[in-house]
Amino acid sequence: MATPHQIINPASLPKPIGFAHAVVAASGRTVYLGGQAALEADGATVISGGLAEQFDRSLFYIVEALRSAGGSPEHIVSMLVFVTDATEYRTSMKSLGKIWKSHMGSHYPAMTLLQVGGLLYPELQVELLATAVIPD
Repeated sequence: MATPHQIINPASLPKPIGFAHAVVAASGRTVYLGGQAALEADGATVISGGLAEQFDRSLFYIVEALRSAGGSPEHIVSMLVFVTDATEYRTSMKSLGKIWKSHMGSHYPAMTLLQVGGLLYPELQVELLATAVIPD
């Protein structure tokens, strides 16, 4: 999946693994995607499963919201990942990487991972927030 945006990973910075250091967006429409968490259709029930299942559903929702706005995964220029346990995220990176590729291919936007004290519902372990630029 080729992105129309310019990915910048300077050799003077540590090698990025699963993210880009910078993305220069092509001209186009900016789409601000609201935070997506692993909720059922009622919006109040957390799906069953752990971090991997929640990450999968959250990423699906991000991509689905973007598609509804006329974009696709390669248009994402930045993403914030909020987790309640960064250690679990690190130990799950192999399975999370497979989930990432199933939704995003090999496109890695500029990303930040933040450990937070909690999310909207206590059972939530991850929430994703993204920005995309759909080229003209």
